[in-house]
Amino acid sequence: MSLNDTAGAERVHIAFFGLRNAGKSSLVNAVTGQALSVVSDVKGTTTDPVKKAMELLPLGAVLIIDTPGLDDEGELGALRIQKAQNILRQTDIAVLVVDACRGISEQDEALLKLFKERNLPYVLAWNKADLLETRPACGKNEICVSAATGEGVHALKEMLGAFREIKGSEKHIVADLLEPGDVVVLVIPIDAAAPKGRLILPQQQTIRDILEAGCTVVSCRDTELTQTLNALKEKPRLVITDSQAFGRVANMVPEDVLLTSFSILFARYKGELIPLVQAAAKLSALKDGDRVLISEGCTHHRQCGDIGSVKIPHWIHEFTGANPDYAFTSGGEFPETLAPYDLVVHCGGCMLNEKEMKHRIGAAGASDVPIVNYGIAIAQMHGILKRSLEIFPEILALLD
Repeated sequence: MSLNDTAGAERVHIAFFGLRNAGKSSLVNAVTGQALSVVSDVKGTTTDPVKKAMELLPLGAVLIIDTPGLDDEGELGALRIQKAQNILRQTDIAVLVVDACRGISEQDEALLKLFKERNLPYVLAWNKADLLETRPACGKNEICVSAATGEGVHALKEMLGAFREIKGSEKHIVADLLEPGDVVVLVIPIDAAAPKGRLILPQQQTIRDILEAGCTVVSCRDTELTQTLNALKEKPRLVITDSQAFGRVANMVPEDVLLTSFSILFARYKGELIPLVQAAAKLSALKDGDRVLISEGCTHHRQCGDIGSVKIPHWIHEFTGANPDYAFTSGGEFPETLAPYDLVVHCGGCMLNEKEMKHRIGAAGASDVPIVNYGIAIAQMHGILKRSLEIFPEILALLD
């Protein structure tokens, strides 16, 4: 991803659903203007969700997703259907593609019901309309299209682009907590786990958000933090650190300077900071044999000293003296039910869109399982959770 691109997690997710051979992939190709998905008369050509980032005005940056057919067969088909259903968790706008020649099926009806139950904005696209002698009467959310001739494709894009309310109110990572002219120090460790030659997404986004607030960003490694603070004419308004360095950084930052982490800021940015903070107390109660799920929203090669699989289990043992049993998931993999677990420890979710992150937190709540994120858990285990939340007085009050 270039620095000029909108991150996938920040884009409005528009997913195309429907039966095999309803023409989903052909319609996705027509909407994107590219041969994004392979199309064929053979049922089930789309085996995995296919994604394409594009601009759809006036809505803005979107991610178009082509999903496998919801009537796929066999064991492999069931896995494909599960992938399509997982995409539904991330979807901001749904397009149900129906073969107008065959009419609407029971699976289509069930999906429409699900859209309505979830208050999910949707469009019902009657595809292959060019083959009909009589067109179906289209309601408010319906449109006749032909991926083969291009009929109705422009109108469909305009319908999708008109869902402006999906973008919601403008949200900030940290800018709304700052005043123009404030100085913010970002602590960015450069270790074996840091990607070569670039900053990771949360760091990029936070820098941009601070600059747009009219503030000054000063970045350094944790090894140069004391030197950096001493070089500043005045104390910074805020220090934001990578969670892995929380303990070291807290010892270097004066008590009268606000301190938090990227992970905590992104928990709020995704809209679910309160339940994550409330779950921090569960860490103290962990005992031998308890089941802990450690989940990350991205996939990466786990190295020696990996935060999820190595550092957090180590810190939990140091903090509690207990040896829980751990399970690990990454990327789109996340259990539908969390009942087997006593605690979920999740990453900051920077690679997940808000809808998916809220789904995961909601799934934990539905199973009555506490869920905490990396930054909050690390702050709790280093005895600095209250300090890391001082910038959020309304949240801090929940700990009293």
